[in-house]
Amino acid sequence: QVQLVESGGGLVQPGGSLRLSCAASGSIFRINVMAWYRQAPGKERELVARITSSGSTTYADSVKGRFTISRDNAKNTVYLQMNSLKPEDTAVYSCNVDLQLSYGSVNYRYWGQGTQVTVSS
Repeated sequence: QVQLVESGGGLVQPGGSLRLSCAASGSIFRINVMAWYRQAPGKERELVARITSSGSTTYADSVKGRFTISRDNAKNTVYLQMNSLKPEDTAVYSCNVDLQLSYGSVNYRYWGQGTQVTVSS
């Protein structure tokens, strides 16, 4: 069984910073892609950032230059450093990982439980 545990959400003023963490645990052979998504009220879920096993990153245009995704493979953890936060960044942020449970297995996708980020004065 695989679990993803997120932390780091909360309330922050505009211009502030937050760091989200998502740790994967369980019987994992290899984690391939790790990503953060977000969903604001009344809007569809969108990809915020993703990082491959080799460290290649992709960002949504709306967060480029402000957010940084990183990963610690030894800890099976992905981070999202969010700087210069704006009210429009308010959403539930969820981590997502594509992983293999054993050598040669297909990729399985798992989701975290989500953490609320609210940017407001």
